Amino acid sequence: MLLNISIPCSQRNKRLDDNIRTVVRGQTNVGQDGRQALEEAQKAIQQLFGKIKDIKDKAEKSEQMVKEITRDIKQLDHAKRHLTTSITTLNHLHMLAGGVDSLEAMTRRRQYGEVANLLQGVMNVLEHFHKYMGIPQIRQLSERVKAAQMELGQQILADFEEAFPSQGTKRPGGPSNVLRDACLVANILDPKIKQEIIKKFIKQHLSEYLVLFQENQDVAWLDKIDRRYAWVKRQLVDYEEKYGRMFPREWYMTERIAVEFCHVTRAELAKIMRARAKEIEVKLLLFAIQRTTNFEGFLAKRFSGCTLTDGTLKKLESPPPSTNPFLEDESAPEMEELAIEKGELDQPKKPKVPDNPFHGIVSKCFEPHLYVYIESQDKNLGELIDRFVADFKAQGPPKPNTDEGGAVLPSCADLFVYYKKCMVQCSQLSTGEPMIALTTIFQKYLREYAWKILSGNLPKTTTSSGGLTISSLLKEKEGSEVAKFTLEELCLICSILSTAEYCWATTQQLEEKLKEKVDVSLTERINLTGEMDTFSTVISSSIQLLVQDLDAACDPALTAMSKMQWQNVEHVGDQSPYVTSVILHIKQNVPIIRDNLASTRKYFTQFCIKFANSFIPKFITHLFKCKPISMVGAEQLLLDTHSLKMVLLDLPSIGSQVVRKAPASYTKIVVKGMTRAEMILKVVMAPHEPLVVFVDNYIKLLTDCNTETFQKILDMKGLKRSEQSNMLELLRQRLPTPPSGADGSSSLSLMAPTPEQESSRIRKLEKLIKKRL
Repeated sequence: MLLNISIPCSQRNKRLDDNIRTVVRGQTNVGQDGRQALEEAQKAIQQLFGKIKDIKDKAEKSEQMVKEITRDIKQLDHAKRHLTTSITTLNHLHMLAGGVDSLEAMTRRRQYGEVANLLQGVMNVLEHFHKYMGIPQIRQLSERVKAAQMELGQQILADFEEAFPSQGTKRPGGPSNVLRDACLVANILDPKIKQEIIKKFIKQHLSEYLVLFQENQDVAWLDKIDRRYAWVKRQLVDYEEKYGRMFPREWYMTERIAVEFCHVTRAELAKIMRARAKEIEVKLLLFAIQRTTNFEGFLAKRFSGCTLTDGTLKKLESPPPSTNPFLEDESAPEMEELAIEKGELDQPKKPKVPDNPFHGIVSKCFEPHLYVYIESQDKNLGELIDRFVADFKAQGPPKPNTDEGGAVLPSCADLFVYYKKCMVQCSQLSTGEPMIALTTIFQKYLREYAWKILSGNLPKTTTSSGGLTISSLLKEKEGSEVAKFTLEELCLICSILSTAEYCWATTQQLEEKLKEKVDVSLTERINLTGEMDTFSTVISSSIQLLVQDLDAACDPALTAMSKMQWQNVEHVGDQSPYVTSVILHIKQNVPIIRDNLASTRKYFTQFCIKFANSFIPKFITHLFKCKPISMVGAEQLLLDTHSLKMVLLDLPSIGSQVVRKAPASYTKIVVKGMTRAEMILKVVMAPHEPLVVFVDNYIKLLTDCNTETFQKILDMKGLKRSEQSNMLELLRQRLPTPPSGADGSSSLSLMAPTPEQESSRIRKLEKLIKKRL
C-alpha cells in the first residue's frame, strides 16, 4: 500500500522539475532576444543621424547659393532707393531755388496773390531740408526765405499804414485787392504780423469814437449811453459794407471791432464815473445798466464770442440746471417786472436763454457803484415794511377762515416777490460782493417783517382770568365770564402762524437761490439760518398763545373743582359742571384752530401736544387741592377724570365731521398723564388700613411714587398729621426695594378691610363709566 502511494509522488516531482527547467531556459532566450533588438535600434538611430547631417549640409549649401544669387539684387535695390532720393532732393532744391527767386521778385512787385500760394509752397519744401542745414547752399536759401518773410511783413504793414493812416480824418473809399491778397500772405507769416494789422485797423476804426465821446463831451455821460451803442452798430454795418471782403472770414474782424469797442467803453465809463460819482443816481445807474446789458445781449445774438479767449474775459461756464422753483424765469427782466405788476407770476414763462458770453464785458464797470443800488433797495424795503404795517392797521386782522385753512398774510407774498425782483436784477449786475450786500439787506428786513408784522401783531394775553365761584360756575353759559381771545384774534394768531411757516420755507429757498447766484467762493458767506430761527420763534410763540388761551379758559373750571366740598358729595351722578365747562371751551377753540391750521397740520399737532402737557399737570395740581374727599367724592372725581381723558383723546378731531385717528405721540402723553390722575384717585379711594397694604398699593399704582405725592394723597383723604407720620415712615422703609409678595398683596389691596363693600362700590363706578361712554 505504501509502495503504491510513493510512485505517483515521484512522478509529480519529476514533472515539476521539468517545468521549472523549461521556464528557466525560456527566460534565458528572452534576454538574448532583448539585447539583439536593442543593438538593432541603436544601429537605426545612427543611420538616422547620418541622414539628418547630410540634409543639413545640403541646406547650408543651398542657403549659401541663394545669398550669392540675391547679393546683387540687394545692391541694385539700395542703388535705386538712393537714386530716387537724390532725384527727389534735387527736384526740391530746384523748386526751392526757383521759388525763392520768384518770391523775391513778386515781393518787389507786390503780387501778394501769387506770393500767398508760392510762399506756402516754398515753406513746405524748405521743411524737407531741415536735416541738410549744415550744407552752406541750403542754409543760404533758408536765410533768403526768412529775409523774404521779414520783408513781406514790413511791406504789408507799410501798405496798411498807407491805406489806413493813424493820423487823419479821411478814410479810403473802399478796400483794394492788393490789401485783400496781403491779408492772405499775413495768414502765412508770423502771427505777430496778423495781430499788428488787426490792432492798427481797429484802432484807426475806433479813433472817431474816442473823439466823439471824450470825457468832457455831453454825450459821454450815462444818460446818453444809448448813443455809444448806436454809434458802434452803425460802424459795424459800415465795416461789413466796405471792408467785409477784405479780411479773411476766420479773422472775425467784425467781432473783434465790437469786443475792442466794449473794452474801450468799459474803461471810459469807469473813468468818467469815478470823476462824477456824486452825480450818479439810482434811476440813472439802472438805466445805464439796462441799456448796457441789452447791448451785451445784442452782441451774444450776433457773435459767437470765440475771440474772447484771446483777451482777459473768458466765456462763462453754464451753471447746472436749477430744480428750485423760487425763480421761474430770469431771461426777461422787463417782462418779469410787468408780470409782477399784473400778478401773472403763475403763468408759463419763456424758456431760459443760453448764457451770454459777453455778459459783463462792459457792465462790469458799474459794479463799484452798485452801492447806490443797494442803498436804494435798503430804503425801498424800509418803506415797504412801513407800508405793510400801515395797511395791517388800516385793514385789521384777516377774516375768520374755516374752509381752506389759515390765510397767509398777503404782505408776505409781496415781500418775497420784491426780493425775487431785486435778486434777479442784482445777479445780472454782479455775482460778487454786491450780492453779499443785498443778502445782508434781505436778512435785515426779514427780521423786521418777523418783528413788526408778525410778532408785533400777535394779540396780548390777559392776566386776569375772571375767578369763578361754585355758584357762578354752575350758572356759566357759553363761557361768557371767561376772558379769552375772540374768534378774530384766534384766526389772526393762526394766520400769523401760517405766514411764519410760509416765510420759513421760502427763506430756505431764498438762501439756496442766492447761493446759486453768487460766485462759488462767496457761497459760504450766505447764511439765513438766523432769520429762519426768527420765524420758528414766531411759530412757537403763536402756538404758545393758543395753548395759553385755552389753558386760561379752563383755569376757572379747575379752580371751581378744587373749591368744591367733595366730602359732602352723597352720590355719584353725571359728570360735574366743571368738566362740562372745560369741554365747552375745548369745543369752542379747537375746531377754529384746527380749521385755520389745516394747511399746516403738523403745527396743529404741536398745539394739541403742548396743551396736553400744560393742562394735565395743572389738572393733577388742582386735584391735590380737592381735600378732604369722601369715598363717594373720589368716585365722582374718578368719573370726571375719565370723561376728561376721553375728551382729550378725541381733542384733535373734536367737532369735526371727518374723524381722524389722533397722532400716537399725542395719545401717549394723554394716556400717561390722565392714567396717573386716575391712579391717584384710586389710591385715595382705597382704605388706609392696614398701613402696609395701603402703602404697597400706592407704590404699585404710582410708578413715580415719592413721599411728597404720598403726603398730598393723605391730605386728600383728610388724615391727621399724626397718622400721616407713621405712613410716611413706612413708605420710606419700603421705597428702596419693590414690595415682596406682590401677588398676595394685590388680592388684598383696595378690599382688605371690607371686601364686599369695596367690591360693590367699584362695580357701581364701572357701570356708571360704561353708561357714560
